[in-house]
Amino acid sequence: MQPILIVQGGAGDITDSRVPGKLTGIKESLRVGIKILENGGSSLDAVEEAVRSMELDENFNTGYGACLNTDGVVEVEASIMDGKSLKSGCVTLLQDIMHPISVARKVMEKTNHTFIGGESAMNFARTQKFEVLPQGSLVTENAKIALEEFKERQRKGLDTFFSRTELDKKQESVGELGETVGAVAIDANGNIAVATSTGGMTGKIPGRIGDTPILGCGTYADNEIGGVSTTGHGETIMRFNLAQRILQRISYKEENAQKATEDVTMEMTKRLVGTGGAITIDKKGDVGVYFTSKRMAWGYIKGNQLVYGINQGETFTEDL
Repeated sequence: MQPILIVQGGAGDITDSRVPGKLTGIKESLRVGIKILENGGSSLDAVEEAVRSMELDENFNTGYGACLNTDGVVEVEASIMDGKSLKSGCVTLLQDIMHPISVARKVMEKTNHTFIGGESAMNFARTQKFEVLPQGSLVTENAKIALEEFKERQRKGLDTFFSRTELDKKQESVGELGETVGAVAIDANGNIAVATSTGGMTGKIPGRIGDTPILGCGTYADNEIGGVSTTGHGETIMRFNLAQRILQRISYKEENAQKATEDVTMEMTKRLVGTGGAITIDKKGDVGVYFTSKRMAWGYIKGNQLVYGINQGETFTEDL
């Protein structure tokens, strides 16, 4: 099997000024992850390292640069899944942890559990020797500005959490809604793995949990079908079970990764209004990319080509 790595850097109303940083970060993430696959490494190692690269980059909404809740605090969450064993690890409500994706992997490998959250997840991270940074170390100026913009909308009486008609306006105003990062890979042995990590949404209520750490919503991997990582409006993705539905289309309707990703993502937005996107690799090695948001940063390396984009209908190709 030819190794393939695909990554996404978040879907939403990404402003023009943030496009260059997003694309640079996507390419760096791909370089980090594909090197592992080219050297015979596992898909699991590749997706973890690709996501770790984005967790260090303030252009993405996870790790350093993650969104702030209404208290001005970063709460991050992540999940990782191995398509061979169907083992997975999920974490939520971590604070001051740079790499939630690596904590999620430790949950998968070092416990008999799948999902740990809150203070228990923090205690677990400490026992696994993860560095807990000084409080507020992950907060960036851009995140502070986005939170203030959100609070200003609230002061004007625009409750955008539950209003279907205001959902897109929130995306335009804040520019940080649902910008998750993720990676999907298939290695030389045909093993598929998926990793997804996020800071959630600007102005979320403290303790809010999104789709990212929930299997079948933000992340799923199964060697017999494929792997999916999603991004976008978390409440919408959770209600629609986006990742699992894409894999169901591949399995039961025998659609390829691209068609299944398109059909299901469009159906989600048509029924529930909220926007989002997904990246997919099926067991044959076909790639799928689609989003209903204004923009989604994405890219993949297959063979000697790097393919990437961020705007609707836009694709760039570079020879490696």
